[in-house]
Amino acid sequence: MRKRIQSKENKLNTIRHSISHILATAVLEIFSKAKLGIGPTIKNGFYYDFDFQYAKQTRNRENKRETDAKSTISEADLPEIEKRMRNLIKKDVKFKKEIIPFSEAKKLFKDQPYKLELIKELQKNKKPITIYINIRGSDVPNINKKLRTSDVQKLNAVFIDLCAGPHVKSSKEINPDAFRLLKTAGAYWQGDEKNKMLQRIYGTAWENKKELEEYLYRLEEAEKRDHRKLGEKMELFLFDETAPAMPYWLPKGVIIINELINFWRQEHQKRGYQEIISPLINKKELYVTSGHWEHYLEEMFISKTEDGETYALKAMNCPNAMVVYASRPRSYRDLPLRLGDTDTLHRYERSGTIYGLLRVREFKQDDAHIFATEEQIESEYKSILDVVKKFYSIFNLGYSYRLGTRPENFMGDVKIWNKAEKVLKKILEQSGRQYTVNSGDGAFYGPKIDILIKDSLGRDWQTGTIQLDFQMPERFSLKYTDAKGKEKTPVVIHRVIYGSLERFIGILLEHFAGALPLWLAPVQAEIINVGSAHRAYAKQIYSQLIISNIRTSLSDENLTVSKRIRDAEIQKIPYILVVGDKEVVNKTINIRHCRRGIEGEIKIEKLLEKLQKEIKDKAI
Repeated sequence: MRKRIQSKENKLNTIRHSISHILATAVLEIFSKAKLGIGPTIKNGFYYDFDFQYAKQTRNRENKRETDAKSTISEADLPEIEKRMRNLIKKDVKFKKEIIPFSEAKKLFKDQPYKLELIKELQKNKKPITIYINIRGSDVPNINKKLRTSDVQKLNAVFIDLCAGPHVKSSKEINPDAFRLLKTAGAYWQGDEKNKMLQRIYGTAWENKKELEEYLYRLEEAEKRDHRKLGEKMELFLFDETAPAMPYWLPKGVIIINELINFWRQEHQKRGYQEIISPLINKKELYVTSGHWEHYLEEMFISKTEDGETYALKAMNCPNAMVVYASRPRSYRDLPLRLGDTDTLHRYERSGTIYGLLRVREFKQDDAHIFATEEQIESEYKSILDVVKKFYSIFNLGYSYRLGTRPENFMGDVKIWNKAEKVLKKILEQSGRQYTVNSGDGAFYGPKIDILIKDSLGRDWQTGTIQLDFQMPERFSLKYTDAKGKEKTPVVIHRVIYGSLERFIGILLEHFAGALPLWLAPVQAEIINVGSAHRAYAKQIYSQLIISNIRTSLSDENLTVSKRIRDAEIQKIPYILVVGDKEVVNKTINIRHCRRGIEGEIKIEKLLEKLQKEIKDKAI
């Protein structure tokens, strides 16, 4: 099954990569002087970056040709580009691969500055120059014949690009009805905000029209569920330009955070975790010892004081956990020592990557560091995987694992890394849950297991992570005394389950379309009295719910009942409780649920019992 899935993914990626070249070809037909960036595949699609600053536009309108300068394009231009792409696909465009010398590559791309920059990088790294030539089949009958590099410029090529591939052999392998250009966006060249801003065209491509339509439906649903819009409507959080990518949590949003942390705290206390709080700003020396100063400096906020000291805002909790461990002598009887915290962290995410709550510069993590003996690694990992199952099941989130192995800029001994990776592979195989391997994606101090979740729209997200670390305990000279009185170095398991709470809340809002489970809802019930004659009864019910710890609000009776119900639905309040003449006489409440609709009359005692059970069970 896994091979079949990978085969389909590989086929789709080849189609998407090929169609990104078709996109660039179509754009150059309209804007012949446009400068080309790169056009890779991404999840569910592809993109291509362009510099239109000196592009000339040529179009046919009523059999007249127009030429004008244009420095940007808009989404209004996408239908015409799509039309040209479909025409190209139907013309049986061939994809021919060639490896050419650097000198020839520089001649071919002499008018493409971004390609020349890439060629210089390839030359510096002593990597071959691979190009793909797009040629109409009718123009070159002997397309399968090996081409000489001197012939490249003589070909009647539709398009030539600097690219390693892979690509389809012919555009006939691309379904012209199974792709769509989606949007345009700004993107810094090579992802560096110091470079020029280019214009990116995003698209999606599939094997057939049905798959395309299903994906476009999911996109439409995702747009409706956008956590940024929901957060504004539900008054959960806001952003301000004075603190880019650092959310202001409003009263209702704070309730969600606190409920998630309270649940985390209760479950971890049961499992022997002890909570700590550590400084949010630390001297440079702490991060030099941990290795973050060498491997993570670009992601950190740095500050220097008048007395010449250098400090950094805390971007991770692990160095502080090492300090706590080292604060007194430890024995094997103290292990495993499980230290947890939910401190605020700061990381300098580049402006081009920040996105709502999903990518921020300030966030909380449900962090923990487990100090253990090597013999305790497997049992601790199994315990952590049990916690993962507990946490994700209550949100009805499917999940899988991904193993990240030794990266290029790793710290420590290769033998220790191999040992750690072997342990994690064994644990994953024993878990019985699907997992993938992402080579080179481990943390600089150890391999890791990432938690990949799947939401109600079938989208994958990476949330928590469990990292095995043999390196940092050595760097901090951490020790414990074993049963024979001999000093040994513990291993450390770094782990988060939610991951960033900000990111996790953003995912939950989209997963539930804002209609959070009752235990998480900022307002759990709203009471709507039909008229002023029902005000006293409404206040009586309100008091009973508040005393029973149900987060309740009374609606504004100056508005119509229908308007108040609508406002409560926009706020995604789970239970709307309406009281009128009949309810006052019967001593009942009429229930309307945000997802299930009208549920009818119920006695207040039964309502309290129903709500309290739903909250206790953390029911969905």
